[in-house]
Amino acid sequence: HNSAKGLTFSEFKRYLKTNKWMSEGKELKEGYVPQTIYWLWVDDKPVGMAKLRHYLNDALREKGGHAAYAVRKSERNKGYGKLILKKLIKKAKEKGIKELLLTVDEDNIPSRKVIEANGGELDKINNGECYYWIKNI
Repeated sequence: HNSAKGLTFSEFKRYLKTNKWMSEGKELKEGYVPQTIYWLWVDDKPVGMAKLRHYLNDALREKGGHAAYAVRKSERNKGYGKLILKKLIKKAKEKGIKELLLTVDEDNIPSRKVIEANGGELDKINNGECYYWIKNI
């Protein structure tokens, strides 16, 4: 899901401002935690993005975890998912996060392979949701 898709330029500027505040923990909506968004650019074109939540609350332990990532449909199957998660793990380490929880739909095999390729270990499957931990970051 790309929440910036289809935004006008002025809407996108507001989107960036809101996300900057989120990364600083400012003006968070109830139930939200600070998160930073990173973009992966290749040849002057955005091909993917990732979100890193700085810590978990109860809701994120159930669905969402620390991290989420997406790759533009036209750029999938080129290794960008693995690359963006690898870089996100480094950012997590810089923020002092020692373990990452990622949740993914059980039938999302491509994302599961990306997580496993980056050291993710399947902890459990609950109601069609897989819970992966990447430990010892």
